[in-house]
Amino acid sequence: MNPSTQLIERYYAAFNAAEWETFFGLLTEDVAHDINQGARESGKAAFRDFIARMNRSYREQIVDIVIMSNADGSRAAAEYVVLGTYLATDEGLPEAHGQTYRLPGGAFFDIRDGKVARVTNYYNLEDWLRQVGA
Repeated sequence: MNPSTQLIERYYAAFNAAEWETFFGLLTEDVAHDINQGARESGKAAFRDFIARMNRSYREQIVDIVIMSNADGSRAAAEYVVLGTYLATDEGLPEAHGQTYRLPGGAFFDIRDGKVARVTNYYNLEDWLRQVGA
């Protein structure tokens, strides 16, 4: 396994374990985060705020992860399944009442100096809305 693949494996392991200091330690200070069907946020502080918002409304585990990277290790991708529970209503989304969901997704990464410099996440929002009963 190459270093980029190992990095992304550690990224998801830290996410699943809610080891947030380890998770954020894998990111560059200027990390770009492309939110699914949303805007790009820049910087580790913005990513911390995003994760805090997510943790308020969702409990998620990433499973069935397949990681790929290019030859020089500067880019990687992951395909996965999100197992989640919708805990608290997220602004602009349907009311939460503990709905569970199983959602395929993917992410694309830029890697610089052994850290994640960009992550672009994708999942099918319409599928999620259907699963939570919107």
